[in-house]
Amino acid sequence: MILRRALAREVLLTSFAVTAVIFCIFIVVRVLGFLRQAAEGVIPVDSIFLLLFLKVIAYMDVILPLMMFVAMLLVLSRWSRENELTIMAASGLGLSHLLRPVVFLILVGAVIVGGFSVVVGPMAVRSVGAIEHELKSRADIVGVSPGVFMETQAGRAVYFVEKLNKDSGKYEGVFAWGSDAGREGIVLAQTAQRYTDPEQGQLFLVLENGVRYEGAPGDSVYRVINFEKYTLRDKSTAAAPVRYPLHGWKTTKLWQSGGPHEQKEIVWRFSKIVVLPVLMLFALGFGRLQPHSSRYVSMFSALLVYFTYTNLVTMACARVPNGGGGAIVVLAAVHVVFAAGAVYLFWRRAHDQPLLLRVRHRERTA
Repeated sequence: MILRRALAREVLLTSFAVTAVIFCIFIVVRVLGFLRQAAEGVIPVDSIFLLLFLKVIAYMDVILPLMMFVAMLLVLSRWSRENELTIMAASGLGLSHLLRPVVFLILVGAVIVGGFSVVVGPMAVRSVGAIEHELKSRADIVGVSPGVFMETQAGRAVYFVEKLNKDSGKYEGVFAWGSDAGREGIVLAQTAQRYTDPEQGQLFLVLENGVRYEGAPGDSVYRVINFEKYTLRDKSTAAAPVRYPLHGWKTTKLWQSGGPHEQKEIVWRFSKIVVLPVLMLFALGFGRLQPHSSRYVSMFSALLVYFTYTNLVTMACARVPNGGGGAIVVLAAVHVVFAAGAVYLFWRRAHDQPLLLRVRHRERTA
């Protein structure tokens, strides 16, 4: 009982540590992309953390099986290195004695992965899609941020403001360039503020106390206009209705649709749940090291099995729209073959036998 609790506790604690490392790598990669988009004016700076959080939630169903697989390998390899598994065997407790806590971890992990894969993950994808659609369809003037040159999505204008006066809510030190009907103009103003027409909902940027320069590049004559108030109307076009990818569809909607691409998404979501127990059984077998064997070789073999298994599952799911029922049979065969391999590996390790019968035969002959 103590060993079972210790295994479950250490695997869970190691899982949190592995998750933290994976999240750090994921966050660094995604933050760089979001910062680039924020610098280009595609997304506002205050939306980066929300999008990052939703992206992490959307990938949790893929990260969790790898997290638990690596955590099980690390815990069992450490137990083997510190001869704790040897002491267990000397006390009459074999590798099969650890099946109960592993089954508990599999059930807990399957529920969590299933929740993220079937419900939470698609919900996060829909939320990301809605936010990105809102950012793409937002008015050009809304994207103005102090200290950053902001180009409108249609390329019709460029805005720059030095700072935002929080007390008055006005921009200070405003620069604007625009092109309309082949005529280019530059506007410099001391202050500016946003204004929304309550009747039509049209957005304006009202500039105060500035000057406008009009003319085409290369001309020797420019038109200079001093003004007290100058209004720029946002000419953003209405965006198309938001369309979510299949990853963001509800599982019930996918099931009701029944199309080939919808079937691919369904089998992919449930395959992520099936992969977990197979990987955990592989980890239980690879984590039990044979005497005088290298733990690095065992870890490399385990990771090779993981990438081979997950890639074959991904390829089989990708062929579902074209292969139909035959592709689903191939996918099921992949799960069955690797599950049989995991059971065989565990059985050989539980009986302290080498993986290949020929090796055993040579040892007896010697």
